[in-house]
Amino acid sequence: MRKLILFFSSNAGLGYAPFASGTVGTLAGIPVFYLTSDWPWWLSFVTLLALLFLSFWIADAAGQIYGVADDGRIVIDELIGYLITVAFLPWSWSAAILGFFWFRLFDIFKPPPAGWFDKNLKHGVGVVLDDFAAGIYAAIALRLTLWLFGLAS
Repeated sequence: MRKLILFFSSNAGLGYAPFASGTVGTLAGIPVFYLTSDWPWWLSFVTLLALLFLSFWIADAAGQIYGVADDGRIVIDELIGYLITVAFLPWSWSAAILGFFWFRLFDIFKPPPAGWFDKNLKHGVGVVLDDFAAGIYAAIALRLTLWLFGLAS
């Protein structure tokens, strides 16, 4: 079970990158977006909700294994944040890449309430919620960018 927790919490090992593990870990979201973007909205919603709650548990369990609640190798939260960013959009490289950059920007700067979650909730839920909040900001910015530049389909 320990190996599965560490595998999933690191997005199949991406969290072990020697630098910028959060950025590298976010890359796992691009193929997931590609594979799920044509699903019916309700299936995407249920899957995202299930992944969200599963990530709370996985991030918490991994934090206990590492002895640090928000260890840099735990990047399942980046996957959730990215998937929130691109949720319900049709697949396009524009959406995938712009979503990646918008999410990383908001995840790094952590505008409220993301920063509050990051500083005050030192367990799996807090680890994931700051990225969830960053994903919501990034989703808004992404949709505005796609619309402003005529890239929405």
